[in-house]
Amino acid sequence: MPGASRRGFLLGGAGVALGAIPATAPSADPAPPAHTGHGTAHVHGGGINGPTFRGGSVDHAANGFNPTPLLRDFDYGKVSKLPGGRTLREWEIYATDREIEVAPGLKFEAWTFNNRIPGPTLRCRAGDRLRVRFVNASAHPHTMHFHGIHPAEMDGTPGIGRGVIEPGGDFVYEFDAVPFGLHLYHCHVGPLAEHIARGMYGTFIIDPPEDRPTADEMVMVMHGYNTTFDAQGNQLYAVNGIPFHYMNEPIRVKRGELVRIYLVNVLEYDPINSFHLHGNFFDYYPTGTRLEPSEYTDTVVQAQGQRGICELRFPHPGKYMFHAHKSEFAELGWMGFFEVTE
Repeated sequence: MPGASRRGFLLGGAGVALGAIPATAPSADPAPPAHTGHGTAHVHGGGINGPTFRGGSVDHAANGFNPTPLLRDFDYGKVSKLPGGRTLREWEIYATDREIEVAPGLKFEAWTFNNRIPGPTLRCRAGDRLRVRFVNASAHPHTMHFHGIHPAEMDGTPGIGRGVIEPGGDFVYEFDAVPFGLHLYHCHVGPLAEHIARGMYGTFIIDPPEDRPTADEMVMVMHGYNTTFDAQGNQLYAVNGIPFHYMNEPIRVKRGELVRIYLVNVLEYDPINSFHLHGNFFDYYPTGTRLEPSEYTDTVVQAQGQRGICELRFPHPGKYMFHAHKSEFAELGWMGFFEVTE
């Protein structure tokens, strides 16, 4: 697949249409795709002439993470009290280089936070004191840049404060949790696009002083994979790490129960992304920094770094699709199902 484009994947550029490859495909292994930059992306085993998406699943155990439990996995850190009673939350986040199977037979050389894509969802409450010890166990220089309000030396920007954390180094980012809302963190070392595209991002939630209404809460991080490493576009699109995962394993929710989706867009190499829900509407809270929704809709569009909270209830049981309302993104992995039960 030298020089494979995302449209080549869509059209079956290697001679096979997307999702049409049987489990018993011929045994000849194709050559790995050409790319620029560092690392490889390759298909192997089973004679796959393109990723087998809908006919199987990846090895979650080998990857070290599974998008189903990751959906509702919130890391509140190690909690203690400062003098005066203020809450202190502490985390240790490490950067690693690891190979991840992003579709059956398709391996991607990722750069990660805590060995997963996306990185852990850090969660706290407005006003908490936060300490994040970042350990760079990668072969590449990295930082952690948090969206929010904090001192310049804690911004994770090269040349400011500690700046870039070299391989083998570590640094403690410490700041107050403000403002409340839905935020993100990512590496801010150049080439910035490559560091983000390889997987260095995660969600950062600051709860308001008073709890939001009780809900079935979940995080959806929208992103893509430039498997050719040519910085010319993505060949795969996903939510929470693995394309088509929630088609194979629908998200189970209860009829009539409040569902809250923390939706974050970190897609690189494409200017916008979107989220569309079938058969329902939701209240949308941009950035989550206000307690009143901005609109009632079934589709939202986000540029990179934008995020928002979607709240809804499903009045009817059944399976309801969600996906990017950019057909190309959906057909290359960014789609799934809610399965609503009594």
